[in-house]
Amino acid sequence: MNDAKPRIGRLMWLAAWLSLLAVLVLGFDAWLEGQHNPNAELMVVDADGPVEVVLQRSRSGHYIAPGRINGEPVQFLVDTGATRISVPLSLAQRLGLKQGYASQATTANGLVTVYDTQLDEVRLGSIVLRNVAGNINPGMPGEVVLLGMSFMKDLEMVQRGDTLTLRLH
Repeated sequence: MNDAKPRIGRLMWLAAWLSLLAVLVLGFDAWLEGQHNPNAELMVVDADGPVEVVLQRSRSGHYIAPGRINGEPVQFLVDTGATRISVPLSLAQRLGLKQGYASQATTANGLVTVYDTQLDEVRLGSIVLRNVAGNINPGMPGEVVLLGMSFMKDLEMVQRGDTLTLRLH
């Protein structure tokens, strides 16, 4: 019977260490996600002033933010070098986007074939635009949407330090 007490004590210490390790891993994972996407919880501000969104730059130097295309949640990467909003094929299929005419686009990876599409509604925070031109890009991996100039052209952009303010004209 006396052997049971030390064994239970060791199990309690092991459980305590495993719990501490789990808390540290979860905390570190949350910290890493915050470094990758500081705009994960994009706030929508309802005010009498201009409609605007303020984005924080990620650790990698990009502006990444959640948004919606045709009411469905997506992850945007602001890309002022992209002429249109560019949607990966797998995501376009999930969103039910119609694939239009094929054309060639020059990307950082060279010349690619993309397909025209029309996005009924694109939402970034409190900024909502309708009937926005986009491309479906079959060669684009992942599910991140490049938020190109077909959306950005209607916005005033001000970059200061690590923030990008987008304001609807």
